[in-house]
Amino acid sequence: MEEVRIDLKKEQKASLNRPRYNYSMISRIFFFKMDFLTGKETTLSKVKLIESLASIPYRAWEMRQYGRLTNNYKNLSLIKEGTDIIKWGREAQDNEYWHLRVVEEKMREDGEKDAWYLTPPVPYLIATSYIIFSWLLALFSLKQAFLFNAEFEDHAEHVYAQFVEEHPEWDKQEVKSSLVKEYADLPSWGYVFRLIGLDERDHRNNSFILAGRPELVVKYEGMPNSDLV
Repeated sequence: MEEVRIDLKKEQKASLNRPRYNYSMISRIFFFKMDFLTGKETTLSKVKLIESLASIPYRAWEMRQYGRLTNNYKNLSLIKEGTDIIKWGREAQDNEYWHLRVVEEKMREDGEKDAWYLTPPVPYLIATSYIIFSWLLALFSLKQAFLFNAEFEDHAEHVYAQFVEEHPEWDKQEVKSSLVKEYADLPSWGYVFRLIGLDERDHRNNSFILAGRPELVVKYEGMPNSDLV
């Protein structure tokens, strides 16, 4: 991870104060089902499940892009567009995987066990259904796939901001895991989860750009425009 050059507390408050995007019906249904399954309260098990799903759309985009590149290998502008999407998608996948491992380490340090919905075969069934949904959406309309992901990530950003707000004790809990320090060497778990929230904002911003809605990008000090697709 690059050195953090922003005020994480300030940006967490900005996330809390910014209204959520006006989600589409399909996103509202998705969030409702997630709350129905896991409960409305945000828990480490819940965000662990969310992070296990978060990388799936990027893999679906990658498959779709390779199909387009193969069929249009003479179209240089499309090749550049497709390879840019693939490159950023892979970076986002890696980032989401870090989030998953970080949440797992937090649960390990706290001695917290997985909720029932993280017990096999439940997570596999959920992931399989989301893989099918993401693949079909990317096949039907890449623009809609990008927009749905932007809504997913906007939701995640707000969830993490509120999650940290609900746990002020995390600011006094030192990070002991060397694995987490590889993700970000920060003074406490509160700051680690604030940074995860800003990662989700970055994914949100890039997804809106790919969906053709750059006016919805939310900027913050320390993230230059060149960091966006």
